Amino acid sequence: MADYSKKAMDLFKQGYNCSQAVFIAFCDKTGLDEETALKISSSFGGGMGRLREVCGAVTGMFMVAGMMYGYSDPKDNKAKTEHYKLIQKLANKFKDENGSIICRELLGLGAGADKPVPELRTQEYYKKRPCAELVGCAAGIMEEYIKERENENCITC
Repeated sequence: MADYSKKAMDLFKQGYNCSQAVFIAFCDKTGLDEETALKISSSFGGGMGRLREVCGAVTGMFMVAGMMYGYSDPKDNKAKTEHYKLIQKLANKFKDENGSIICRELLGLGAGADKPVPELRTQEYYKKRPCAELVGCAAGIMEEYIKERENENCITC
């Protein structure tokens, strides 16, 4: 298992939400301090605040991609296009491996939002939810992409 996958899964099992677990696993790459990263990503657990929309692990992966490879000039359409291509590539890889990027579909839930109160993290919770594995998958996809980019940019390799 890749280092970032394991780290993200461990963070999730400590109680961080899926988005936080992926995003803070990469603080060494993004340059963000953990506290800031935790706050930025805190809204995206449970598929966006338990709305069960886009999986928080996927959102965490996208935030890492934005911090590392995102654009900042709103008029730079080339940079926007390249970044959106990356986001779609990452999403498609996650979807290919898991069947969806939508939280409710990944968890086999019905339509609509969940109540805002998160479930307690018990052994039963971890047994019935694939979230730790999904967090590991998203972190692994991001790590793989980062390594590809680093290898492309390595002149002396």
